[in-house]
Amino acid sequence: MPKFAQGKFIPKNPAKYVGKRNPMFRSSWELVFCNFCDNHPSVISWASEAIAIPYMCPFRKKVTQYVPDFFITYLDRDGNQHVEIVEIKPYKETGQKKTRSQRDALVSLRNLAKWAAAQAYCEKQGFKFRVLTENELFRMGQPQ
Repeated sequence: MPKFAQGKFIPKNPAKYVGKRNPMFRSSWELVFCNFCDNHPSVISWASEAIAIPYMCPFRKKVTQYVPDFFITYLDRDGNQHVEIVEIKPYKETGQKKTRSQRDALVSLRNLAKWAAAQAYCEKQGFKFRVLTENELFRMGQPQ
């Protein structure tokens, strides 16, 4: 039995899913977000692992690809449409707190490089970039 929840997500609202491949989840938290995107009335469209963004890997010192978890289009409370790239990560891997292990510190460093590239990409495209951790994921209601 696998240690983590992973698999293909079967949308109940397939017209909202705009990805070229079947939606994937690589953790139970990503599965929660798939369900949110599929079922929330404010989410117009979504895709999983749909965009590749080049970034400089801080360890290998070469350009590689970062594939964010989700791409969504949604309406806010005022009816304004937004496009957002969303990454799901444990808070301990965000670099926002002192890490307990060297592994978490290295993962955080790599993630920060990926997210800087994603932020720059999103700014050029007029999108938003957001990292959701367990702190936000389990109190989600309406996309902000």
